[in-house]
Amino acid sequence: MPAAPALPAYGVFAALLAAAGLPIYIHAPKVYVDEYGVSLAALGAVLFGLRLFDVIQDPLLARLAGALRHQRAVAVTGGVALMVASMLGLFAVAPPVAPLIWFALMLAGVFSAFSFLTICFYAQGVQTAGTMGATGHIRLARWRETGALLGVCVAAVAPVVLGGFEGFALGFALLGLGAVWLMRHEWGGQLTIPEAGMAPVLRDPVARRLLLIALVNAAPVAVSSTLFLFFVESRLAAPGWEGPFLLLFFLSAAVATPFWGKAAEVYGPKRVLVAGMILSIAAFAFALTLGAGDTLAFAVICIASGAALGADMTLLPAIFAARMARIAPGASGAFGLWSFVSKLSLAFAAVALLPALEAAGFRAGVENTDDALLALSLAYGLVPCLLKLLAIGLLATTNWKED
Repeated sequence: MPAAPALPAYGVFAALLAAAGLPIYIHAPKVYVDEYGVSLAALGAVLFGLRLFDVIQDPLLARLAGALRHQRAVAVTGGVALMVASMLGLFAVAPPVAPLIWFALMLAGVFSAFSFLTICFYAQGVQTAGTMGATGHIRLARWRETGALLGVCVAAVAPVVLGGFEGFALGFALLGLGAVWLMRHEWGGQLTIPEAGMAPVLRDPVARRLLLIALVNAAPVAVSSTLFLFFVESRLAAPGWEGPFLLLFFLSAAVATPFWGKAAEVYGPKRVLVAGMILSIAAFAFALTLGAGDTLAFAVICIASGAALGADMTLLPAIFAARMARIAPGASGAFGLWSFVSKLSLAFAAVALLPALEAAGFRAGVENTDDALLALSLAYGLVPCLLKLLAIGLLATTNWKED
């Protein structure tokens, strides 16, 4: 299979998956509050329950992906159809039942399809990259993660550009059709490697260590994502700037991703990933110094931390994929585990940090004491620094053959 023509298709498909993630947490709650009067508390409870269900179902979806590996093109087409239909139902269809129930049903469809497609997509990437030489996993990851980050950026502005959330849903449907068409030749129909499940991954000490690094390394992003809106509104006293800051963050990541990939091809992914982690620590440490009105300084932090995210998104998945190609090229379950640990970090961040902030006296949307704002700054800036230092230590003491 020719390697080069496949790479843009991977970028487009990654953009589709990324565009399905952002609306859940930013767009969907606003629509159901503004248009249907659903309470934020009820929406939050549904989102938490669905996220918990999503984490639990990942290993099962990995088994399904493995069972359907010889019909992957059909399975993926069905997954995209479910995700598109659920997105249209969420944004472009008036709820035929109670809005909260409809919200939960449509999100369940989006979450399940997203998880299944992500597992298939990354598993297929192992096979494709294996035909591309020693740097195949880095090259594919560069296209894939750049596409994902651009998909996030497009999803952030699409409702405005396309005239509302109905336009966003229709645009997403068109992107789904395009992604399926471009990837039609990439779903390995001639698989000779048997499905190995999760056992080879769990037996391999390097793979287990990489999963632990993924969990710890994703935690700082989970922390900053959970606290981002609170930090901008309360610490910076800059309500209304959340959207521009988010767009700047993801654009910086998208621009930086190809450069991290190129550097990894020259200097090795492990060394370059550590450099990205150090940049992330510097950005989070700078955030500790900010106060009301420091919007320009925070824009610089968004650029630096976004660039660091580009390294995380590109290099660690590529390292893991290269390891899977070595020890378990047929293990779709490996990427079920990868997805599981990534989502687990988000759950930990929400469960641990929000109650701790509340206990420290912080309240959203009101004037807070200096002690409460200090607690917010420490949670947003210091906790990610400590977690990144732990991730660097784990990565530095993990050895594997890079080839």
